[in-house]
Amino acid sequence: MGARGAPSRRRPAGRRLWYLPTGSFPFLLLLLLLCIQLGGGQKKKENLLAEKVEQLMDWSSRRSIFRMNGDKFRKFIKAPPRNYSMVVMFTALQPQRQCSVCRQANEEYQILANSWRYSSAFCNKLFFSMVDYDEGTDVFQQLNMNSAPTFMHFPPKGRPKRADTFDLQRIGFAAEQLAKWIADRTDVHVRVFRPPNYSGTIALALLVSLVGGLLYLRRNNLEFIYNKTGWAMVSLSYIHGSSQAQFVAESHIILVLNAAITMGMVLLNEAATSKGDVGKRRIICLVGLGLVVFFFSFLLSIFRSKYHGYPYSDLDFE
Repeated sequence: MGARGAPSRRRPAGRRLWYLPTGSFPFLLLLLLLCIQLGGGQKKKENLLAEKVEQLMDWSSRRSIFRMNGDKFRKFIKAPPRNYSMVVMFTALQPQRQCSVCRQANEEYQILANSWRYSSAFCNKLFFSMVDYDEGTDVFQQLNMNSAPTFMHFPPKGRPKRADTFDLQRIGFAAEQLAKWIADRTDVHVRVFRPPNYSGTIALALLVSLVGGLLYLRRNNLEFIYNKTGWAMVSLSYIHGSSQAQFVAESHIILVLNAAITMGMVLLNEAATSKGDVGKRRIICLVGLGLVVFFFSFLLSIFRSKYHGYPYSDLDFE
């Protein structure tokens, strides 16, 4: 009888065994430590970013524009990580610098920042700050900046581009223009809300009060207001009724009227081309328009009185 061989062991079908080569355990251990370190670094970045955003939100809750020195500038603007946009005004507001443009630009910048802070769209994606030359000279030197005021936008990632510097010389520094520039660079739209300006209303009220007070003091002798003969005598005394002659006083009156019309035109041009507060520009425009309309109408009335039959008039003083 032939001897039977030992029964052979077979591997189960569909199952493969993997064996690690000798010396691979240290490599796996190193890879595991590297993954742990990378995960810890990412966590550290997230914690640092959360701390920076929390600090910026705390400052924004106190004031819409927070001032920065060199250390704060490098920590919150230059150093990563950062997931927010920062608009910075580089200025020189100290009295010894005598920068009147800086003060005007600061007023507009304050209006813009307040509009963003108190708007319903306020979030932690946009902040407004300021670097004064006397508080951050090293920042000006680091950016090779030799003029103020200057507005710059620092994006969440990367370095600022040329368009991230606001073209103040060409556009001006009105809050509305700054808001348009910010919307173009950040896709964050800031609706500008200006505080009411009551200076024109107060001036008009004082004028009306003054005239009313004078009329009240003369309330028992107001016949001169209704005396047509008196007004006619004043007119005839200084304005010649013919186009063939002219009094000396009439020449001075015409000169004053033309000067007032010119002043009105200058004010209108100033209101249209200046870069200051919109409320002040509106008041200047109204004053200039009033001067032009009133005194030109007066001049036209004199012309009609001298050239009888002239058909055109503006405000009829006759």
